[in-house]
Amino acid sequence: MPEGDTIFRIARTLDEALAGKVVTRFETMLPKLERGSIKGRTVQRVRSVGKNLIIEFSGDLSLRTHLRMNGSWHLYRAGERWRKKRDDMRIVIATADFEAVGFNIPVAELNSELAVGPDLLGKTLDIDEVVRRIHEHASEEIGSVLLNQHVVAGIGNIYKSEVLYVCGINPFMRVETLDDTALQRIVKKGRAILQRSTRERPRFQVYERGGQPCRKCGSRIEYKKQGPEIRGTYWCPKCQR
Repeated sequence: MPEGDTIFRIARTLDEALAGKVVTRFETMLPKLERGSIKGRTVQRVRSVGKNLIIEFSGDLSLRTHLRMNGSWHLYRAGERWRKKRDDMRIVIATADFEAVGFNIPVAELNSELAVGPDLLGKTLDIDEVVRRIHEHASEEIGSVLLNQHVVAGIGNIYKSEVLYVCGINPFMRVETLDDTALQRIVKKGRAILQRSTRERPRFQVYERGGQPCRKCGSRIEYKKQGPEIRGTYWCPKCQR
């Protein structure tokens, strides 16, 4: 599932190509969207909120999509051949110059209410508010809480493991055992790591390195399923006691 940094990059690319342009063609295979009149509107901006991509149009209309595991957005020059099958197409937003094509998108809604926590890649971030929201899940493991998009938006399974490794915190520790200083460090490092990953390809420290030596201490990287969603977690038992 794409994480906040990936959605941020997609939004930036689509915004550069579409913002300020009039929609000349709109196609969709999703019945929920057929009622919306998008053709003829102007794309005002494309932005990301956590793992959600929001396309805003003139006339107070917005389209929210979530890619889940298999969805993707492609950008083509007008008339350029698509790199995926037409059967996989779910949405087309075309202007005079470009076509934005959404393939295998499972979630797409017009003018939907977006109930998520503070976005780690937002222009501003209220760290104290994120810490407060984390504290509301005192009995849960910190690794699971970081995946809760209602607590903080943008962190997925990859950066859950990476952020906690950098902070030296065991992902299976319960929130109630962590003080504000530790939680603030997690939030700050999470924001910094995601911001950096929007500019350069990350080099993972623990993610998908189960059984390999820790780059810092040489201990064996461990792997275990975690949380109600049974997501895989990687950590170093020595660096993250």
